Amino acid sequence: METTNVKAYGTKAPDAQLEEMTITRRDITAHDIEIEILFCGVCHSDLHTARNDWGGTVYPAVPGHEIVGKVTRVGSGVTKVKAGDFAAVGCLVDSCRTCDSCKQDLEQYCLNGFTGTYNGKDKHLGGTTFGGYSEKVVVDEHFVLKVPANLDLAGTAPLLCAGITTWSPLRHWKVGKGSKVAVVGLGGLGHMGIKLAKGLGAEVTLFSRTPGKEKDAFNLGADAVIISTDESQMNSVKGKFDLIIDTVPYVHDVNPYVGTLNISGTLVLVGYLGGLEPILNTVPMILGRKSVAGSVIGGIAETQELLDFCGQHNIVSEVEVIPMQNINEAYERMLKSDVRYRFVIDMASLKK
Repeated sequence: METTNVKAYGTKAPDAQLEEMTITRRDITAHDIEIEILFCGVCHSDLHTARNDWGGTVYPAVPGHEIVGKVTRVGSGVTKVKAGDFAAVGCLVDSCRTCDSCKQDLEQYCLNGFTGTYNGKDKHLGGTTFGGYSEKVVVDEHFVLKVPANLDLAGTAPLLCAGITTWSPLRHWKVGKGSKVAVVGLGGLGHMGIKLAKGLGAEVTLFSRTPGKEKDAFNLGADAVIISTDESQMNSVKGKFDLIIDTVPYVHDVNPYVGTLNISGTLVLVGYLGGLEPILNTVPMILGRKSVAGSVIGGIAETQELLDFCGQHNIVSEVEVIPMQNINEAYERMLKSDVRYRFVIDMASLKK
């Protein structure tokens, strides 16, 4: 298969800085779309993969799965977009497409394992897939998304991960007008959760551990802010929420939040992978048919639905745009939560 050399930024070891490197992209097949990457969001998963925090990283690794760009070429069988259109790619570039999950447009739960945009198994070239910290990408048209013309491109990039990660549970648990939704944590995911829940017509509350986030939360559309370390404030929302989206990315006590769910309410974890400590107390769950659940990104149809919804409601992420050369500093700042609310790389800087 023909390939082209492409400039990218990646890392060769868990303790190495990200640096400029050359990677290969396949030539387009009949159903492929080639995209010149204009903006790429920076996700916590990028950092975890670069530093092998989850194990299993294959080096060299090129992160980036919040990709927005311009279509440069399309294969002979492509009908979805044409050269010159704006397009996007999220966390998935392939799946088996034949299992029960894939048949239901739930490619993120592919029973045979989806192909991640980076550090996935490259079915075409062998080796692993390389992500969006690069000049261009070639992706099967099924996994390419259309970008509404009115949306700011840099602000659109984080919709492909932070946006869909919060949208998918909002849709699955049927949030709409009159729903009472809470979001735990005000970061890349949390700020999108507030905007999207509000866009769907819900009454939205932010749970925060420390005071000081109120002004930001209200600006994003929250109706209330509850300080979760304040017992009287927590008592004031006992039994209130239909859905709580917990975006906190590290181990924490979820029991206090379970008490704020109403009958049949659900707390859904979207940020943390691993064991819960302290242990989950089932008493309020059993006595109120309350659930603690998990959710990951969304399928392609659902991600397109999100982009179309954001186009209609003019919702994008709040971003700080950085040059590619500042990525290592951005990772350090991200670890300190020093970003409001998502870094996005201007890929034009890679040409310098």
